[in-house]
Amino acid sequence: MYYYIRKTLEKARDLEFKGKNNKYVAVLTSAEWLESRDRFDMGIEMDIDLSMIHSTKAEVNYDSLTGTFSIPDRDNISAPPVRFAFALDEKGIVFIDDSGYVEKTISSIISTKRWAVPSLERFIFDFLEQIVARDQTILERVDKELDTIESNILGGEDIDPSQRVSRIRSDLRDLRVHYEQLLDLSQELEENENNFFSKTNTRYFRLFTQRVSRLHDITASLREYSIQIRDLYQSQLDIRQNRIMTLLTIVTSIFMPLTLIAGWYGMNFKYMPELEYKASYPIVIAVSVIIVILSLIFFRKKKWL
Repeated sequence: MYYYIRKTLEKARDLEFKGKNNKYVAVLTSAEWLESRDRFDMGIEMDIDLSMIHSTKAEVNYDSLTGTFSIPDRDNISAPPVRFAFALDEKGIVFIDDSGYVEKTISSIISTKRWAVPSLERFIFDFLEQIVARDQTILERVDKELDTIESNILGGEDIDPSQRVSRIRSDLRDLRVHYEQLLDLSQELEENENNFFSKTNTRYFRLFTQRVSRLHDITASLREYSIQIRDLYQSQLDIRQNRIMTLLTIVTSIFMPLTLIAGWYGMNFKYMPELEYKASYPIVIAVSVIIVILSLIFFRKKKWL
């Protein structure tokens, strides 16, 4: 698909490369790119294997700027990312994409954007904005979920949140890496080493850099928060175990003297005078009850109960 950059993106059957106002956007499959790349006269022999793309980056060439995108699925960040490549010069930008992601993004731009001052830089800015358009909402949802998990932990809920927190932390790590790569890409565009862009319009890339930088900071903060929640759960678990150990220690302490009495008088030696007393049994019972009561009073005063 071919588009001219006017007040919006206008579909074209073919491209006319002459004239300063004929800024274009092309979306090709990898097979179409191999067939028609010489038409774009970018001075590169870019053989694309989209399956081998692992990061978002840009590379400056003599007559062009090329790069790749690896974009996490916002609905399932742990799923395989969307991968595509691009090449651009002062005349326009070519996307090499087999996934349909670029066409979907361009359709969204056409339906929502109208430009008073059309430019290649503004299109690239809006395209990059579409990539992160949902991220603020996603991060806010993660923040609320972590708040809920924290409240449940402090409320003594027995459900172990470790797996969910671990998944959130992993997703946030992937997003943080993605933002770092977008920052590098945006800064490379802003550098404008080949002077493909108007110096005035490089402000768009600076605006995008600032937005992604904020998203990166929020993601890093949430990841630290998830680590704190994991530590909080572990500390609550330790407290619960300590309470159990304290209770077991108290029970053991109470029954130790009773065990001593039972063991002592369970020896049944021939000359133990207590064995002949009629009151021995009730006395032992009374002494045992007194020991239990005194022990409970002692532990209560020490606030161990």
